[in-house]
Amino acid sequence: MSKTPVSSPSSKATSTKPASAKTTARGAKAAAPAAATDSSCPAPAKPAAHKPDDVTMDAVKPAAKVDPKLANAWKTKAGRDLTEEELLAMPESEYMNEKQLDFFRARLTALKDDLLSNAGETTEHLREDTSIVPDPADRATIEEEHALELRTRDRERKLLKKIAQSLARIESGEYGYCDETGEPIGLRRLLARPTATLSLEAQQRRELKQKMFGD
Repeated sequence: MSKTPVSSPSSKATSTKPASAKTTARGAKAAAPAAATDSSCPAPAKPAAHKPDDVTMDAVKPAAKVDPKLANAWKTKAGRDLTEEELLAMPESEYMNEKQLDFFRARLTALKDDLLSNAGETTEHLREDTSIVPDPADRATIEEEHALELRTRDRERKLLKKIAQSLARIESGEYGYCDETGEPIGLRRLLARPTATLSLEAQQRRELKQKMFGD
């Protein structure tokens, strides 16, 4: 009598065994390229084309040219007849030459004459007798105006002293140079303050010391 073959438990276990780790890894590797080619993923941005910034563009721009008429005017005109623009257009090598000294000599002299004229007018105003003004309020107003004018004239008196010193510096050849450093004060500063004896940097240092030490 023949026996019916019975399947062994090991064969059933083989048919229901889950996928191995190696199979899972191979599947993940295969899925990776597919994800990389997915159209939903944005493409990497392309680097923007290099454009020179404004600073670089400004650096390569040529410097503004000086008008030849202004730059050469000092050669044919007297120093006192030069304009400020013509003075500033002069080459740096001509700093404090005879024409520039003549220009500032004339400017300082004109400023001196103007201050002396104002002083004469102040003398005439002070001669006015305020006692003849009947209204006390008007008399007080006139006296206050006189006091203010006197203070203004006092400041101008000090300025007259500086003008005299500047004119002496022109004659001695020291005008236009800093008393502390010996460096050029600069035309622009002298045009703004003809009696300057310090460069802008030296003046700032002095003011800072005065502020710190109250000297």
